[in-house]
Order: sequence, then C-alpha cells, then structure tokens
Amino acid sequence: MSNQIITHRNLHLGITSITIGLVGLTYGICPSKVLPLLFTFKVESVDLNHVFRATMGLYVGFATYWMIGIFKFEHWRNATLSSVIFMGGLAFGRMISIIIDGAPSIAFSLGAVAEIVLMLWGINNLKIASKTK
Repeated sequence: MSNQIITHRNLHLGITSITIGLVGLTYGICPSKVLPLLFTFKVESVDLNHVFRATMGLYVGFATYWMIGIFKFEHWRNATLSSVIFMGGLAFGRMISIIIDGAPSIAFSLGAVAEIVLMLWGINNLKIASKTK
C-alpha cells in the first residue's frame, strides 16, 4: 500500500479527531461561561452542565479512538467506520432539526456541512481500503 493512501487515511482521522476533540472541550470545559460567548443560549442549570460535560466525554472519547486508529493500523478500519457513523449521526440529527425547527445559526450550519464532508471522506477511504486489499 502506498504511503500516499496511508497519509490520506490518517489525514481524515486526524482532522476528524482534532475537530471533534476541540468541539467537545468547548462544550464541556465551562459550559456556563464559554457557550454563551459562541452561541445564542445560556447554560443555567446543573443538569444542562451535566449534559454538555457528558457530550464532551463522548466527543473526547471518540476523538481518542480515532487518534489510536492513526497510530495502530489494526484499528484504522474500525476507527474510520466509527467516525463515519458518528458524523453521519450528527448530520442526520441536524437534518431532522432543520426540517422540524428551521435553519440554525451559521456556526451550526457550518458544523452540519463539515459533518457531511467528513462522513463522505471516511466512506471514500473505506471504499479505497477495500479495493486495495
């Protein structure tokens, strides 16, 4: 397998893990102080803080596994597949929300586009990998 294919695969997992890791940290480090600076809502209850911190844990956990997929080739396929499912799930949820609730802010709209792009990139990498076996 060429180094170019390996680099392309790893780039996808690297961008995905860094992006999701940073988003997760943004959601969870101090939701009541950070999120109102970025979005048009306030986090005012202990329960909502718990939701955002649990989301942070989920995001950082998956980002960690995707990084493992970069450095341990035997995890690459499962890491990429989980990335595709994760991004696809986020994009699906956003599409449902757009249909039901209407268009979101620019930040969430850009997030939806990024999730679709990363999902499709991962699918493409999985297809390439299955052809090069």
